[in-house]
Amino acid sequence: MPPMSKKIHAVLDKIVPVSSGKLKQAKKHFDSLTKPLGSLGRLEEWGIRYVAIAGTSFQKVEKKCVYLFSGDHGVVEEKVSAYPQEVTAQMVKIFLSGGAAINVLARHMQTEVVVVDMGVNHDFKNIPGLIHRKIARGTDNMRRGPAMTRHQAEQAIVAGMELADAAKKQKIDILGAGDMGIGNTSPSSAIISVLGEVPPNKTTGFGTGIDKKSWEHKVAVIEDAIRVNQPDPQDPIDVLAKVGGFEIAGIVGLILGSSANQIPIVIDGVISIAAAVIASKLNKNVQDYLFTSHKSSEPGCETGFQILQQKPLLDLGMRLGEGTGAVIAMNLLEAGAKIYSEMATFENAGVSQKNRG
Repeated sequence: MPPMSKKIHAVLDKIVPVSSGKLKQAKKHFDSLTKPLGSLGRLEEWGIRYVAIAGTSFQKVEKKCVYLFSGDHGVVEEKVSAYPQEVTAQMVKIFLSGGAAINVLARHMQTEVVVVDMGVNHDFKNIPGLIHRKIARGTDNMRRGPAMTRHQAEQAIVAGMELADAAKKQKIDILGAGDMGIGNTSPSSAIISVLGEVPPNKTTGFGTGIDKKSWEHKVAVIEDAIRVNQPDPQDPIDVLAKVGGFEIAGIVGLILGSSANQIPIVIDGVISIAAAVIASKLNKNVQDYLFTSHKSSEPGCETGFQILQQKPLLDLGMRLGEGTGAVIAMNLLEAGAKIYSEMATFENAGVSQKNRG
């Protein structure tokens, strides 16, 4: 793999597997609770993993936060989306005003939303509440050449890592990853195609609601982008730079940074799954800290789950993005953690256990 930023190298070196001893200890405690073994299904699975990351002396989830990374894409010139590019900036303003679906769900789940401009084609000036990490005003058209330079890709990754460091200082217990960027299912499908070694017609969906003819055109655009750029599947940052997006790169950095800081991170749909695939190719240990929230209707998710060796918790037919699936699943992750810390054990409740004979 070619040389990369010293900052990225340093973070990759910090990402270690979750302790198998802590996983066993957490499972032992779950098995001692007043219920039949494994009867809470995947809530237990997630609770065990959360406690092993947070530490078996864990008591309570205090803070949850979803980072919403935004960026525009030059490939929108190719008519791959049902919506015009200016919708990205318009939605950023709605997120900041609290009127989007992610805001409603986050308020309901008592989760903070942090909106990050990674590369929106708009000058937001000093709009209150926005985190400014703009690399450029959108990527270049990946059908005609690289979406960004390698340096830009690394800049965006570092920005995401720095946000994870800030989350650690703020003592955030669970992070979520969300996205906004008209046209961003195209680069996500391209990334998953290259790194999953499957053709674009198996990873490409209908995005914002295009019709069959437009879908066929979208697949052709992604095929052209891969042919023109020849991204190297052995070099995840090369893939990101050539057929990715600034918001995807920001999520890569957030995943790497959260893993290095041992903060559990819940990812959303196909955009953050593509970012997670890149992060896991850089250091497979990130899979220990990842929680895949839901299966969206985008077919690239399935390949992504296979690469990440994970199953999504939910299948609600959602395809909005914004981190909406992630924030719902964050609440379920907290529920699993509460079972661990608040439920009575057989011993302290004086309840007889199942006969072993």
